[in-house]
Amino acid sequence: MRISSHLADISFPSVRGVHPSLTLRATVLHDCDNQDSALLDSIVECQIIQDTDVAHERFATYMKSKTVAHLNDAVKHFQLVLDQCPGHPDHPSSIYHLTKALIWRYRKERTAAYIHESVELCRKLLPLCPEGTYLRSIATGENGCDYVVCGCNKLSTDSSDEGIHCRRVVLELCPLGNAHRLRALHQLAQAVKTRFQQRGTIDDLAESIQHPREVLCLCPEGHSEHDTYLNNLALSLNYRFDHQGNSDDLNEAISLYEGALRLREALRSRFKQCRDVNNIIKTIILRHEALTLCPPGNPNRDTTLNNLALALQTRYEKLDTSEDLDEAINLYRDSLQLEQHGHPHRYKTLDNLSSALCPRFMQTRENEDIEEAIQLCQESLEALPSLHPGFPERIREAIKWARQAEVYQHDSALEAYQTCSELFDNHGMTRLTIISRREAATAFRNARSLPVDAASCSIRRDNLRYAVELVEQGRGQQWSLASRLRTALEDLKLTCPELAHRLSEINKCLSDTQGSANSADRAAADRVAIHYRRLQGQRGAVAAEIRNLKGFSRFLLPPSYEDLQAAARHGPVIILLASQYLCSAIVVPTSGEPHHVSFPRINLTHLEKLRSDFAREIRHASFMRPEETRKELQVLLRTVWDEIMLPIVIVLQRDLRVTSGSRIRLCPTAIFTSIPLHAAHPFRTKADGQHELCLEDVYICSYTPTLSALIRSRQMMKKRVTPSFVAIGQSSPGSGQGEALLAVDSELELIRKLVPAMANPTTLSGDDATRAGALDVLQRNSWVRLACHGKQDREQPHHSRFAMRDEPLTLLDIIEKDIPHAEFAFLSVCHTAAGDEKTPDEVIHLAAGPQFSGFKSVIGTLWRVDDSVAKHVVEAFYKKMVKGLKDGDMMDCTKAAWALNRATCAVKTKVPLEQRMVFIHVAPGAQSFAQTLKILVLRNRKSDLCIFLPATGEVLLGPLPLDVFLVDGKLDDVRLALSLYYELTVQTFDSVTY
Repeated sequence: MRISSHLADISFPSVRGVHPSLTLRATVLHDCDNQDSALLDSIVECQIIQDTDVAHERFATYMKSKTVAHLNDAVKHFQLVLDQCPGHPDHPSSIYHLTKALIWRYRKERTAAYIHESVELCRKLLPLCPEGTYLRSIATGENGCDYVVCGCNKLSTDSSDEGIHCRRVVLELCPLGNAHRLRALHQLAQAVKTRFQQRGTIDDLAESIQHPREVLCLCPEGHSEHDTYLNNLALSLNYRFDHQGNSDDLNEAISLYEGALRLREALRSRFKQCRDVNNIIKTIILRHEALTLCPPGNPNRDTTLNNLALALQTRYEKLDTSEDLDEAINLYRDSLQLEQHGHPHRYKTLDNLSSALCPRFMQTRENEDIEEAIQLCQESLEALPSLHPGFPERIREAIKWARQAEVYQHDSALEAYQTCSELFDNHGMTRLTIISRREAATAFRNARSLPVDAASCSIRRDNLRYAVELVEQGRGQQWSLASRLRTALEDLKLTCPELAHRLSEINKCLSDTQGSANSADRAAADRVAIHYRRLQGQRGAVAAEIRNLKGFSRFLLPPSYEDLQAAARHGPVIILLASQYLCSAIVVPTSGEPHHVSFPRINLTHLEKLRSDFAREIRHASFMRPEETRKELQVLLRTVWDEIMLPIVIVLQRDLRVTSGSRIRLCPTAIFTSIPLHAAHPFRTKADGQHELCLEDVYICSYTPTLSALIRSRQMMKKRVTPSFVAIGQSSPGSGQGEALLAVDSELELIRKLVPAMANPTTLSGDDATRAGALDVLQRNSWVRLACHGKQDREQPHHSRFAMRDEPLTLLDIIEKDIPHAEFAFLSVCHTAAGDEKTPDEVIHLAAGPQFSGFKSVIGTLWRVDDSVAKHVVEAFYKKMVKGLKDGDMMDCTKAAWALNRATCAVKTKVPLEQRMVFIHVAPGAQSFAQTLKILVLRNRKSDLCIFLPATGEVLLGPLPLDVFLVDGKLDDVRLALSLYYELTVQTFDSVTY
């Protein structure tokens, strides 16, 4: 026996424009072979029919009686029908009936769960209702999905995951052209913005911007709520400006605020308006009145208490009335009592209370106040959303903690600095491009000195190793973060090829994403940024797997002291720290513990004056004749020698036994980057009539922006190629890029003659020296000489530029190019090694850019170069570089520091002081013959013996009771060693034997 159903529609005459109809179902029984299956089907069919009839009867009864119990029974039976008939012909109608019942229950009880369930049912129903059918018309009508969508749009903002999911479903029910889409977009944007405020998830912030953009497209000017939607988008953009520091967001927000006549919030980000005391008094009165309207139990009482406390604290700051401060503290405490753990604004109240306790400590000197203030800073940091570790409020709170701990000499200061450094690192990792990382860094006021302040704090706690780690982690973050995309994977490939491949693919995607980040379409740029952050998360997960491998525990993490000490492998590195708390130096030796060098008579104010004095005297010297003595400049260089470099030299010679002629690397920070340390000179005569030695007489100096940069350069030195040389000169730059440089062309011709033919020297000048032409030859050559105008952009350092024939070649152009064979660059332009003034102690300048792009060794300039006299230095330099080379010999970029040292000495009578000291060497390297010569013992004419140690450049004088011998070397290397060190050590050697 089997059952089949037949439907029959009966139509009736029209009544007042309505066409009533009746559908009858007839059930027919048939014989069949599978009696059990047929019986089961018949039972299910009968149950469906029975439950449907009961549900309709209960619903009809409810419509008459309005008894909620009848409605609940109807919902129950409609749900039973729906559960029993998946795939059944009546499945769509059963969804509709249950939806309709839930809508009536929502109308009765206004419980959000009912409308949420109705939303899900509507999403299932509509695909089952073909266009043009009766069921479709009633399902989408004002008592169906339209009502559900409108009901959801009227609900209060729910930022829970379930609430936001419901909003997304509602948006699906409102395709383009739907009258309710605008409101659905607005409500979803509000929900994700609220969740961002609670959790700090950057994707929520991006979505809270994306949806309002569409809202404005659907809401033309003249719409009653156009100004509200403008304001909402502006507010989200303002949040993102606070979070990422992108000035485009702030500018767009202000533009939108202006359109909505609501400028106050955005303009407050640009400057603080002066507050009139009378206005503050009026505000306090009004907020007292507001508090009386929010008695205990009122949900807004905590906010009202906090607002009144803020007003009282502001009046205290203006009038210094201690009663206001005490009342504010008590109000903050009352507000905290109402904001339990997990409250989205608890961190703000904790921060406010901490801010109020600090000035009270200054009045009363009660240690309890400062201890509580520091503890509240830490609690506020913990209370902040932690899903996104770079959340700006977390960084601001950590900075405040560090500053308060320093000022009040609290034991937690070092921990606070460490937290700041980690947060800055994580914050930078979420930025898409190098420029956006800088914008993010500059968004935090008073953060620039954090790395050196952190290091000085560690020094004061006698932890020199940690001081080195902190200053390295904090400085050069933009370079180190960018270099993580270029991390060498050779060792990883040998250990785990699969992880190396995955990381390479993610890095490639990140690099490709960076290339598409500068879209003029703001909405498209936002989508790219979201994709970039997801890739960052994937890379972090892969990196975590890699760190579990043996030997890779520090992969992509800030280096330890042991890692950083590799920078001193060929000679000590001196880190010079200029902090408001301490000015001193740390010497990182080849092995062993770091050494601290104090500058007892130097503080930050002295250094600022020294920088200013140097700038003044160098400008003044440019108007003097070459033969005139630069007396004032000599006085300044004497100060640098006596107060800064002499104490360092004493430690190098006395404690570390670093002998004369050795290589040292200077790593200056903050104001030290603006002082010509390498040119330190006593300008004094001893009693025997001889001149006192200056720094360049004692050691060969190079600079390095960071220790990591020096290590990376040395690692790249392992990949040597046959040098190819190009000289790029632009004597007639394009409009607005500077005046003509008359000596450039003759200088290029001179260099071309000096460079060995094996290097295949070429020249790019005149009309060929364009931006594109320069980039092309940079990629095809390993040695570069650049002679042109240079301009350091202190507002946007990545836009610092070299003047070309058509348009400038920017630092960003060079950084973004892959220059596979780069070895050495000589940049004889203005201001190539001047740093950035805004980011946290960053080293962003035209000399560091080529080094980051792969150049192992760079010579740059500190200020304007006079090309008519500087050419003498250039000529002397290249003569030293090629000295001793035979046919077929390769030029060696690791000789650059020595060659520059010798060149500046050789031209003292031709070139004035300021034009000799303008040149500096940046990057690594002991001379290449150090790779083959291990120990060389030589006899001089006095029959004394000396030992030459090429690995460090040291010459140890005898007499020594040893025969003359050479270990692990070649005769040509010996001859080169003798020729190079003949002038440097002022020794005469008469024989070499094996």
